[in-house]
Amino acid sequence: YRKAAEQGEAKAQFNLGSRYMNGWGMATNVDEAIKWYRLAADQGFALAQRNLGVCYILGRGVHEDKTEAYKWLTLSVHNGAAGSEAIQDHFSQTISPDAIYEGLQRANAFVPHPKIFANEPK
Repeated sequence: YRKAAEQGEAKAQFNLGSRYMNGWGMATNVDEAIKWYRLAADQGFALAQRNLGVCYILGRGVHEDKTEAYKWLTLSVHNGAAGSEAIQDHFSQTISPDAIYEGLQRANAFVPHPKIFANEPK
């Protein structure tokens, strides 16, 4: 997965992030997982958007941020990630209407970036 991920393939970036997050075939490394999830999510890859949203809910590898979580979950629902709608529905019952509104605003402003390479400066 690494070579394809480094070449900007979103699915490979997501898969590599999942391997780091779960310790599948390598040591768990949450920071690396977030890096790869974010690269894939920024390209519009729905499963990475869902997982990144969950990380923001839990504060896993990122600072807990309900608004940012709602943004990523909204995008993942829009892009059809399995399970995203149920997660978002449950999560929306635990946060303020202001956080939901701001999360929706951020999601509406999101523009995916095609083929983000791992070594590109941001």
